[in-house]
Amino acid sequence: MMFLQYAVWGIWLPILSLYLMGSTEDGGLGFTGAQLGTLMGLAASLGAISAPFICSLADRHFSAQRFLAFLLLTGGIVKFCTAFSTDYTTWVILSILYSVLYMPTISLTNSIAFSHLDDKEKDFPRVRIWGTIGWIAASWIFPMIYLQTDLKFQALPPFFAGADLPDATARLAMALKVSGVISILYAGFCFLLPSTPPKDKVESIAVVKAFAMLKHPSILVVVLASLPISIIHQIYFIEAGPYLTESIGLATSQVGPAMTVGQVAEIAVLAMLGFFLTRFGFRITLVMGGLGYVFRYAIWGFLATTETLGSMGTTVAILSQALHGFCFACFFAGAYIYVDRIVSDDIRNSAQAVFGIIILGVGPIFSGVVMGKLATIYGDGSIVTNFSGMWYALSTVALITTILLFAFFRDESSDDTSSEGDIEAEAAIETI
Repeated sequence: MMFLQYAVWGIWLPILSLYLMGSTEDGGLGFTGAQLGTLMGLAASLGAISAPFICSLADRHFSAQRFLAFLLLTGGIVKFCTAFSTDYTTWVILSILYSVLYMPTISLTNSIAFSHLDDKEKDFPRVRIWGTIGWIAASWIFPMIYLQTDLKFQALPPFFAGADLPDATARLAMALKVSGVISILYAGFCFLLPSTPPKDKVESIAVVKAFAMLKHPSILVVVLASLPISIIHQIYFIEAGPYLTESIGLATSQVGPAMTVGQVAEIAVLAMLGFFLTRFGFRITLVMGGLGYVFRYAIWGFLATTETLGSMGTTVAILSQALHGFCFACFFAGAYIYVDRIVSDDIRNSAQAVFGIIILGVGPIFSGVVMGKLATIYGDGSIVTNFSGMWYALSTVALITTILLFAFFRDESSDDTSSEGDIEAEAAIETI
């Protein structure tokens, strides 16, 4: 289940910007950076905002595995249709619809897993890691089969790569079709999952009550820090593909596999997150996540201005993706865990949903506006051409946010941390 859940996503997200922003002469759709930022921001935002309410509907009235099958079937059809869409308005509508259908499936798969694992703390990490493996496998195998020719061994991931086919950009649309087909087949597989009936009691006002968590100064600081971080996090997915192809010289087919270095690092850092929280506390762990963004974007800004590094520059650009592990695990997973530690038991799940709405819903809304400004300042008004200036600007935003977080965050969680490491390691992986 987990393998398919994230393979459906991982096959298209890393390369979406290359297809949508690619020139029409090469087979792309020619969207601007601002358009792509608005499209992805609206889709992510509305999907995140609607997810807890859709999941609440499932909790009250439907078996989780059957509701999951319905969402995957309809979502797969929508994703398949996007491969045939070429105008911007249609893409916005279909992307929002797909996000509303897909985002709840993440929570539902976690719910199904936790409902049937005997030892959640021991077994869930072993199950969830197959989601990351599914993402990596989809990102690696699709380019090898459909975008490249004459595969040869190389030292960097995905270890086998070849020359791009002449129409590689146009062929990226096939990833959307394959994702749709996998989603539809995955929907059929859901009927083989164990029955997970609706819950007897669901707190109807828990989501509303959860907003009261903002009365805690520390959570308010984390939320305010998460907003700019979520914006620059969204921009990363928009501009990483064009940057890696135009500034670093990666082939179109190698962008997706190169970006999976971040997922591999994510596994490693999540495994260490319990230790970081126990040894350094929430404040320093969150700061470590912020610094991950500072250094990753600064490195990319430097590489964009350095033309003499050659293959070494390519290697550094790819390996610096490992900082994604710290960015995501230490900052976002750490923030989710902190919210879990502060709020009361009766609103814990809803508080996580509300926090997700804030950072995954509100933050991405502004990414389109910010992308428009970046394209004007560091490009020709439609796309970014000065990647160095853009990455340095994003690095500066991360640095200022991290400094303010360090200055104003004060840990309000319990002093009883005797079993904190094990609990928080589990919670971090559950969050992903």
